[in-house]
Amino acid sequence: MKILTKLIIAGAIGVAAVVGFAFSGIYDVSASSSHSSIVTWLLSTTSHASVERQAKDIEVPNLHDDALARAGVNDFNGMCAGCHGAPGQTPEAMGQGLNPPPPDLAESAMEMSPAELFWVTKHGIKMTGMPAWGATHDDDAIWPVVAFMTKLPELDATQYQDLLDNAGGMGHHSNDSADEGHAHDNATSEDTILDDGHTDNDHSERTGEIPPEPEEHDPSTHTH
Repeated sequence: MKILTKLIIAGAIGVAAVVGFAFSGIYDVSASSSHSSIVTWLLSTTSHASVERQAKDIEVPNLHDDALARAGVNDFNGMCAGCHGAPGQTPEAMGQGLNPPPPDLAESAMEMSPAELFWVTKHGIKMTGMPAWGATHDDDAIWPVVAFMTKLPELDATQYQDLLDNAGGMGHHSNDSADEGHAHDNATSEDTILDDGHTDNDHSERTGEIPPEPEEHDPSTHTH
């Protein structure tokens, strides 16, 4: 009975210590400071073990089809390269500011199975900045990205760019909409913008009328 009492007291003290630490503000949660070696080990070990366990029953389709990888390169470029980088490309500003740093996916592709790459892409990783792409992409949209990632260790910057150049219109993040957002009127620098936002040319095309010439000013009509 005394042992049980001591264990309860010790547990209560432990819980109080954890709660006190959480409310103390002592721990630096800024992304600009690195985790301690103990926290880094704990988080990485937990993450790797969890991914391996969650992905073990995933059925992997045939990823050796080159067409599947080409379908995934645009999606990789739109979904992954900004944070993880790509052959010949460093991560963008957001990726450089994440803590822990996003891994090089060419290295991940050599260390992780396709099922694990799929699971991480679909479900993300908590508190790392890695989003769950499954919230907006179905499985059929994610597998091409995984197929492409398995080829990353073999690619250099030139080969990566060649794949992008030859994959126009493929994938959910293709470059077909590159000109989207530029569907404004084609007014030239010589066109005069009217009060309603249209140009003189727009007005004449709609009405068939030629805009009147501005009247010349006659100073002799002034009264003093």
